[in-house]
Amino acid sequence: MGVLILNQFDETMKFNVEDTQAHDVKEILANVYNTLEERGYNPINQIVGYLQSGDPAYIPRHNEARNHIRHVDRDEIMEVLVRTYIEREIND
Repeated sequence: MGVLILNQFDETMKFNVEDTQAHDVKEILANVYNTLEERGYNPINQIVGYLQSGDPAYIPRHNEARNHIRHVDRDEIMEVLVRTYIEREIND
């Protein structure tokens, strides 16, 4: 008897973040960025570290930044960042 194995990576998955969710993500990122700057960290490095590893220790507890960013899926954050970057580059 043969076994049929479907490769899930052959199918294109669709990922979509709603505009209201994107707005929330932008507000959270702005708060996290400002908090990191305020605490003397390099915000870009810290946010990238968090996005790559998922380790919340990259984000300080100050101003509830860590709690806020943990309520958003890292995939959603990356989607908003990529979309914002692409839209700005295309419109320039």
